[in-house]
Amino acid sequence: METPVHTATPLEGDGLRPSLAELVALRRSAHRAPPARRGRLGHAGSAPSPARGRGMEYAESRDYVPGDDARHIDWRVTARTGRAHTKLFQAERERLTLLVADTDPVLYFGTRVRFKSVQAARVGAVAAWLAQRQGDRLAAVRGSTQEPPIAPAGGTRGVLRVLDALTRWYAEPPAEDAGLDRALEQAARLLRPGARVVVLADPARASTITSARWAALAMHHEVVVMLLVDPLERAPPADALPFLSQGRRVLLDLGNAAVREHWRERFVAPLDALQTTLSARRIQVHVVSTDDASDSWLSPLPTAVVA
Repeated sequence: METPVHTATPLEGDGLRPSLAELVALRRSAHRAPPARRGRLGHAGSAPSPARGRGMEYAESRDYVPGDDARHIDWRVTARTGRAHTKLFQAERERLTLLVADTDPVLYFGTRVRFKSVQAARVGAVAAWLAQRQGDRLAAVRGSTQEPPIAPAGGTRGVLRVLDALTRWYAEPPAEDAGLDRALEQAARLLRPGARVVVLADPARASTITSARWAALAMHHEVVVMLLVDPLERAPPADALPFLSQGRRVLLDLGNAAVREHWRERFVAPLDALQTTLSARRIQVHVVSTDDASDSWLSPLPTAVVA
């Protein structure tokens, strides 16, 4: 079986471990998506406080989002960058976007372009930059019994703290990983109604989470689940393939019907079931393959119609 050759650019990394430089470079991808709109319960956009206004202490500036008060446009930053920016003040409350990272060892694998772990970091980086563009604060958590969550912070500082964590977490399997369920348990303690939760997960691990936990998350928050897959998992060749299992070389005959059915139950069935059950709970589900563009899950910006 031939594997396409992928030549990494300096800002793409080697596909085996994510680099902070490549995650920072994905900032441009956030501009592919339309800015957030305010929705019911504030689930689809930032949540400015009614107290926002003049006389408060300036905190920082962020990209302008339609609906922002025009009186708070930061004209200096707008002139310098060529993009409209809005001033934020200390009294302003912003929505929280929390990235929940599955760091199970099964993610540190890939046959096309990059490991699933690297794609998880890259997809998380796109989600973080998009949240920053929409004015959210950023935080991140993984299933750890020792490492505390990355505390919420706004602006570029908040994004960089999250990107640094993703770079570390997805460089190699963490020594102590207590699983995705533990990560979601910690997430529940950090969240307040109206937050956005972005879950980066392997389908097999996500399928072990109880329906009750998913339902509880979706009841009060906007939940987005990113399922990381590899082309080999979804469409294996009908051939005998060598694998390493516990240090031993194992030949798996995928031309055998029984073996192929077992493969489908292990990799394809959990993915199909998750897409059905999570979507039924109004949870956004995106399947991202290792050979997909890391921003492929974003909705494209609407095309202007010229009369």
